Amino acid sequence: MADAIWIDRDESLAQLARMLEQQSSIGLDTEFLRERTFFPKLCLMQFAAAGEVWCVDPLEVGNLEPLVEALTAAGSRKIVHAARQDLEAFYLNVKRVISPVFDTQIAAGCIGLKPQIGYADLVKTLLNVTVPKGQTRTDWSRRPLSAAQLEYAADDVKYLHEVAAKLTERLRALGREHWVTEDCLALEDPRWYEPDPRQAWKRLRNLGLLPREARARGRAAAAWREAVARERDLPRGWILADAAIFSIAAAGPANREELDAALRLDKPMKESLAESLLEALRESAGAAPEDPEPHRDLRPTPEQKALMERLARIVDGRAQELGVSAEILAPRGELKALAMGARNVQSLSGWRRGEIGERLLAALQ
Repeated sequence: MADAIWIDRDESLAQLARMLEQQSSIGLDTEFLRERTFFPKLCLMQFAAAGEVWCVDPLEVGNLEPLVEALTAAGSRKIVHAARQDLEAFYLNVKRVISPVFDTQIAAGCIGLKPQIGYADLVKTLLNVTVPKGQTRTDWSRRPLSAAQLEYAADDVKYLHEVAAKLTERLRALGREHWVTEDCLALEDPRWYEPDPRQAWKRLRNLGLLPREARARGRAAAAWREAVARERDLPRGWILADAAIFSIAAAGPANREELDAALRLDKPMKESLAESLLEALRESAGAAPEDPEPHRDLRPTPEQKALMERLARIVDGRAQELGVSAEILAPRGELKALAMGARNVQSLSGWRRGEIGERLLAALQ
């Protein structure tokens, strides 16, 4: 495979897009930064097709719209490793989800490899090729990129077609291609990449253990933080720390003095932000509760813990039969939810229902 072709002009990007539109399979990766922003800053896109590798510089070409048709064509498979963040970075630029996707990390888990296996380890396992890892902490926004950076970027897509071929062969032999197709299809839901701020509270572990009124304030503060972070393109923690949300939920501040006391910040929050946060809290107090049922303890009882362990033994046994990680079938968090009465979990739907879901339901009777 030849050295990567650098694309940093609109005319060259248009030519690449036309070429990619003719391909039945495209290897894809991205490099981005998000340490100082809410949204990922897309710094590089790498493509592999027809024996060539291209590196596209989004910082120069700016408009990635020419790539949309090629990256959403139904007849062309896009091969990506651990695709979710790559899909998010592209979606936030053009508001279109890359599809259809073949995620090599998902596929690897479905043939019995580690569910979170890295790209370099997967290439080594399947192809016995060592991919250097020296640029994993690099700043991809700096220009010009070094020869080592470009080589690293090219390596990230160079082997995707070979890896996908090996994985597909094994999946076909096991009769599990539909497992991967189904799980990859879920990645195409735009809600993954533009979540509702009102659901941001779910990121905060144990918020559900608070009393109802405090829970409502915590939800309001989390939604406010999400909206402000998106508007200002800043990390959530730069707007308001998780611990601060719990402090606000517990204290229920009604004015600036009470808010400052609850936050205990070294540097006071700006007046405009403080007022908008207080307004969000006031609105939450006057709104109908989203979860009007009386608060119940979300910690499992001894009986529920015993049920969780029984379910885990069932999953472990089935995973051993299939030669996959138990996490692929039903992670522990789902078993806890099942033991506590939930039924809207992934292990009870799709291909997992037949492989493990029916067994779990039988044990819950």
